[in-house]
Amino acid sequence: MYAVIQTGGKQYRVGTGDRLKVEKLDAAEGETVIFDQVLLIRSDAGVAAGTPYLEGSKVIARVIAHGRHPKIKIIKFKRRKHHMKRQGHRQYYTEVQITDIA
Repeated sequence: MYAVIQTGGKQYRVGTGDRLKVEKLDAAEGETVIFDQVLLIRSDAGVAAGTPYLEGSKVIARVIAHGRHPKIKIIKFKRRKHHMKRQGHRQYYTEVQITDIA
């Protein structure tokens, strides 16, 4: 059994017990979060797809940790103009573990 959820502007295919890193959520470590934007559920009974979301379905997850991804280096360069700009970015994330698909 698996589900496709949407959070942080991205879609994830999740199953019970999966661990994934999503965009930062406002929840403390150990708390339970509910993803109610479920796009699709695949079970033994078949496939149920929403338009765009499934009514009454949710995915329950537990927050494991918060952190930051590795640094991405950005460089802007214009040749023959003596112009070069360097920048770095580290995106925040929340690691969650899927506990139930309802």
